[in-house]
Amino acid sequence: MRTEVFEPDVTTGELELEERHSLRRVAGLSTELTDVTEVEYRQLRLERVVLVGVWTGGSVQDADNSLTELAALAETAGSEVLEGLIQRRSQPDSATFIGRGKVDELRDVVIATGADTVICDGELSPSQLRKLEEQVKVKVVDRTMLILDIFAQHAKSKEGKAQVELAQLQYLLPRLRGWGESLSRQGGGAGGSGGGGVGTRGPGETKIETDRRRINTRISKLKREIKALRTVRQTKRAKRTNSGVPAVAIAGYTNAGKSSLLNRLTSAGVLVEDALFATLDPTTRRTAAEDGRVFTISDTVGFVRHLPHHIVEAFRSTLEEVAYSDLIVHVVDGAHPDPEGQVSAVREVLGEVGADRIPELLVVNKMDAADEETVLRLKRAWPDAVFVSARSGLGIEELHAAIAQRLPRPAVDMRVLLPYDRGDLVARIHRGGQVLDTRHTEQGTELKVRVGQQLAAELENFRAP
Repeated sequence: MRTEVFEPDVTTGELELEERHSLRRVAGLSTELTDVTEVEYRQLRLERVVLVGVWTGGSVQDADNSLTELAALAETAGSEVLEGLIQRRSQPDSATFIGRGKVDELRDVVIATGADTVICDGELSPSQLRKLEEQVKVKVVDRTMLILDIFAQHAKSKEGKAQVELAQLQYLLPRLRGWGESLSRQGGGAGGSGGGGVGTRGPGETKIETDRRRINTRISKLKREIKALRTVRQTKRAKRTNSGVPAVAIAGYTNAGKSSLLNRLTSAGVLVEDALFATLDPTTRRTAAEDGRVFTISDTVGFVRHLPHHIVEAFRSTLEEVAYSDLIVHVVDGAHPDPEGQVSAVREVLGEVGADRIPELLVVNKMDAADEETVLRLKRAWPDAVFVSARSGLGIEELHAAIAQRLPRPAVDMRVLLPYDRGDLVARIHRGGQVLDTRHTEQGTELKVRVGQQLAAELENFRAP
């Protein structure tokens, strides 16, 4: 007897997850970002890090949550977190982000732990970065730079990579700095017979000016590429709109379980990973409600507190998938220490892209990991929310029903008699409308339907007597 061995069936998400884990950073090595400047500007290097935060308001718990999130971001980027420091101040120090005394303490911690990088929980000005680096003697990275590095690692599509590079360059441009003579090194000649010939005489430009010009040229090119890709996305969106198929967008805080939920609802097989910003490239799948109405559902990039402005602008065309949807399924991590804060942060970004007027269905995920007291508190705070667990399947049927209930319903009720050779119209009604009753007669199929205005006009000649 011959025994056949079958290869296990793996989803695209599992393959991508395996690939991503195989490319994890190795301690002692540095994963360098592409250096478009071709000079010795320092690049992001994350290995052994110390975290620093400034607590300007809110409770102690808020400050701890913010630093905990920064630690998760750092680990997602591939670093090893050694220590975390928080300073209570009315506002960050204008020179070094943290106070002078705290800088000395930070330097001692860096020496004691052997850290090679300091990550600050905020966006630092170019002068703050430079002065803090000079005093702690190791590389200083801010929250924005850290998030951009994670995006650079996770972007897969052409559009995603272009958006990330654009955001990085826009962030880098005002922060260009070199070492030693690279700041004053000039090209061109100084005039006279010893010059470099025609076209080379004159004051020339410093190396930093050359790199600034190169970066501006690259930014212009990336903006053109993203604009072209945006046109493609708009064309696809217009086709879906004209077909009358409703669009649902899954939005929420990073690592809230959006991709897991999409897999549960559609068997999409997209990447699921317990990491921040695992999904950057939107995934759209077509599915159907229990009453047969077809709709599309899209997974989107996760949000985070103080999401860098460069990211929001660069990813605007992607985030517009949410702004042009008919319903936003807002996923919240019910096991997180501060789910209410997550909801506020997400709604803030939705407002920035013009999606705050779209109907919202709040979905509290990870109920299998949340404690009973938290669940009761959230149910009191959000009585209309749906509570689910994408991992165990708890509440998924209720979520299906809630989505179907909130989908836009076609506006026109009519009874039509379609000849049997017009199966194309029957299929369109099922795809973009709702069939309330069906009866087969000698003349054809008699349907009681609810459809949109455009399809109703096409069906007018087939109205049943």
